[in-house]
Amino acid sequence: MAKILKMGPSPHIRTKETVDDVMYDVIIALLPALLAACYFFGIRAIVVTAVSILSCMVTEFICQKLMKQDVQIFDGSAIITGVLYAFVIPPYMSLTYVVIGAVVSIALGKMVFGGLGHNIFNPALVGRAFVQASWPVAITTFMYDDMGGATLLDAMKRGLPTDTALIDSGNLYLNTFIGKMGGCLGETSALALLLGGLYLIYKKQIDWKVPTIMIGTVFIASLVAGSNPFLHIFSGGLFLGAFFMATDMVTSPHTPKGRAIFAFGIGVLVSLIRFKGGYPEGVAYSILIMNGFVPLINRYTSPKKFGEVK
Repeated sequence: MAKILKMGPSPHIRTKETVDDVMYDVIIALLPALLAACYFFGIRAIVVTAVSILSCMVTEFICQKLMKQDVQIFDGSAIITGVLYAFVIPPYMSLTYVVIGAVVSIALGKMVFGGLGHNIFNPALVGRAFVQASWPVAITTFMYDDMGGATLLDAMKRGLPTDTALIDSGNLYLNTFIGKMGGCLGETSALALLLGGLYLIYKKQIDWKVPTIMIGTVFIASLVAGSNPFLHIFSGGLFLGAFFMATDMVTSPHTPKGRAIFAFGIGVLVSLIRFKGGYPEGVAYSILIMNGFVPLINRYTSPKKFGEVK
């Protein structure tokens, strides 16, 4: 006589890993970039990051209270948003704008959609986009070694010699890779971000194909455009976006094929903005634009349901 199998409600595949485990793995992965920022920008890196994190946690606490949700500000998600927002702004930007951007990141980028797991766009980039639209001078004013000027991408965009950019003299490629140059607080050191990204890949928290496709697309596009591909991938926010934002579980596609399309789309948009647009950088806006396409990508790349027939 055949046995009757009972099936409970989904999910049927479970794991002991919690949301906190995932979030704190990402926080650990961000530490090399934070240490690099402290080395290059001094105590200011700690101040800006701390103010951003605190603002994000307080905002989330207030929103969860108002929305009558369980308070979960220590699950790590607000901390990550605070760190990432601090990483995509200039280290010497007014702390007032740091607070405003952090509040917008949580309130408009996350909680307005219902909280963790429901947001469509990357919260930290929503905050950055708001500040950039409101105070464009503040978010595009960079300094390095007490000197102000153009970033490497800005210099290349305007056809200026690389020695006019905010970068240490000496080996241009090595300094660009290490991060000895002006830029946003946590995006200058490609080396530190690569180390953090490799940790996330090792812990199986991110799909290695996403940063590979995204960075590779920009590299190839730079070659086609006749520009220096190494300077383009090592400078700006490409590594930060590729390893820590394009791989966000909530705002990226669910399927391997979808993630590949998503990463390729970001790489194409970054290249178009850098080479054809009026802005020297394009990572933040490219990710936000592709975030908007995620529901459509999920729809057309999702596998058929078991037993489904037309």
